[in-house]
Amino acid sequence: MSLSILIVDDEPHIRLLLQQTLEELEDEGVELLIADNGEAAIAIIKQQKPDLIFLDVMMPKMNGFDVCNAVKNELGLSDVFVIMLTAKGQEFDKQQGEKVGANLYMTKPFDPDEVLEKSLEILGMS
Repeated sequence: MSLSILIVDDEPHIRLLLQQTLEELEDEGVELLIADNGEAAIAIIKQQKPDLIFLDVMMPKMNGFDVCNAVKNELGLSDVFVIMLTAKGQEFDKQQGEKVGANLYMTKPFDPDEVLEKSLEILGMS
């Protein structure tokens, strides 16, 4: 069974940085999926059921909290690991992320090494 990671961010440079950070996992058979807004993310999630999602909070069409809520509570995909990746590092935002079911909350700017390390750990590849 192949593993997949979905990167959801409306900022092209953040998507690119995450892709570059995680591209070595592609050599191990991990598929990288990309979405630039929440609605596109939901469509991919329904079709592909990724193992791990890096999810921005502030996006057009549908924010990350709504996407996470849809994944965890409406679609019932409790085994999908969701990491909220956002510039909003306030305690309120973290609590909101926990409330909708996010597994982890990381703030931007993020450490690429930490992102890769976490991904390996979550996917059981470390």
